[in-house]
Amino acid sequence: MRSDVFREFEKLPARALMMATGIKREDIDKPLIGIISSYTDLVPGHADMFQLERFIERGVAAAGGTPFIVRVPAICDGIAMGHEGMRFSLPLRELIADSVEDVVNAHQLDGIVLLTACDKITPGMLMGAARVNISAIVVTAGPMLAGRKGRERLDLVTHTFEAIGKYKTGEISLEELLEYEQTACPSSGACQGMFTANTMACLSEALGISLPYCGTSPAPLAEKKRIAESSGEKIVELVRKDIKARDILTPTAFKNAIMVDLALGGSTNTVLHLPAIAYEAEIPFDIKVFDDLSKNTPKICNMRPGGEYLMEDLHYAGGIPGVLKRLETMIEDNPTVSGTPIKTIATRGRILDEDVIRPVENPYKKEGGIAILYGNIAPEGAVVKQGAVSEKMKVFKGTAKVYNCEEDAMKAVMAGEIKPGNVIVIKYEGPKGGPGMREMLAVTAAVMGMGLGESVALITDGRFSGGTHGPCIGHISPEADEGGVIGIIKDGDKIYLNIPERKLELLVDEEEIRKRLTDFTPLKKEVKSKLLRKFAKLASSASKGAIQEV
Repeated sequence: MRSDVFREFEKLPARALMMATGIKREDIDKPLIGIISSYTDLVPGHADMFQLERFIERGVAAAGGTPFIVRVPAICDGIAMGHEGMRFSLPLRELIADSVEDVVNAHQLDGIVLLTACDKITPGMLMGAARVNISAIVVTAGPMLAGRKGRERLDLVTHTFEAIGKYKTGEISLEELLEYEQTACPSSGACQGMFTANTMACLSEALGISLPYCGTSPAPLAEKKRIAESSGEKIVELVRKDIKARDILTPTAFKNAIMVDLALGGSTNTVLHLPAIAYEAEIPFDIKVFDDLSKNTPKICNMRPGGEYLMEDLHYAGGIPGVLKRLETMIEDNPTVSGTPIKTIATRGRILDEDVIRPVENPYKKEGGIAILYGNIAPEGAVVKQGAVSEKMKVFKGTAKVYNCEEDAMKAVMAGEIKPGNVIVIKYEGPKGGPGMREMLAVTAAVMGMGLGESVALITDGRFSGGTHGPCIGHISPEADEGGVIGIIKDGDKIYLNIPERKLELLVDEEEIRKRLTDFTPLKKEVKSKLLRKFAKLASSASKGAIQEV
């Protein structure tokens, strides 16, 4: 074990310091397990994690390991959304990966349990685990319960972000809007739909690095505590068997996870996070694989946003093992931290609701939830959640309305300046140009809430929340800050979107495009934050996962 270094005679000072924490001498001879927790009062998805920490500790101790709790920061994207705070969300992913590497190596931990929930924390944890390549297991804290208003079930996106647009158009009253403030989010946990946090939780399970049912088990349930305790027991077993993170995070695991993602209709942010995790695992990754697999992987779940069901429905219908069972003939076998191969988990999976997890022969959509578009606007690719786009808007030609930041676009939407037939273009929101690659949920939700989802498209070099639905195309690469074509689009230009043919084109003469690019100097924003300046300096293109290239 790595911690054997502390058993050398010369490491007596280190042992003395370890015993100063209250452990006994014999505890140093056991596997040293870090419980790397993102518990914080700031984030609803993480607010009750301290209970899960206790159960993981119990599991580690019962299995003969010595647990140590280590905490890392967390951000709630919903709270950070729509203002400057969102610029700091994606950089947190890198901070957490660095923190895992730093602590694990400084203290020579033998294994880690990664206790996480929300959007950038889970991929950051996975990146760190892949980077240090020791025994690792992920425990996601689980989705929050649905809100209730009579028989109506509420969720964050539909009943807060989109409700603002409905209030603006007079569809609901101010009293109704303010009622949602207290009822939409009734418990701790990750927001209720197949948004980014829950998508990454499900994919952690599909990758095989979480125990079965961990990804969907709701945060308030006793079941989640039992999964946490079992994860604590299992990590000690993994250390003793010398099973490391990269033994689980194989190329096959990523392919399986992408198919599950496509079948679920998951967040487009996975097109950023899976390449970043693969990069840390030293696995080559091209985002085109999403598109290649999407053409043969049906969307068999109809989850919010854009769909009907919530995470608790998916859990009670069979969870990720149920989804894997539907995909059993398509996925390939791979080891998991449970000790049960992924194909066996699929075989044992049960489906208790045929509509929540449909057969592949009767899908909600014939293709998977995500498509990668290419064209003169996005030669390196752009991402759309095609499973949440209406058939009417899958082919669309519109007139550009161009904005240099999210705030200006939001003002235009709320002022009624966006009309049917427009394509909202938001540039300078990419990894470098933002900097920080903000999510645009506030704008997209306002567009949908105001009833424009069937007549207006939005494109950006920024990204979207997992709560976004409708004809919203993000991750346009190269971004405006790097001289991409999105930077030279003007008001009045025509833009053509064809999702079935995977096209995104600026309908301007090629000679005119070349002239504009020759004359183009990207807008340079004043960035006061040292953290954001560092992120912008190191960040790659969104098509590479916005990884830090060092």
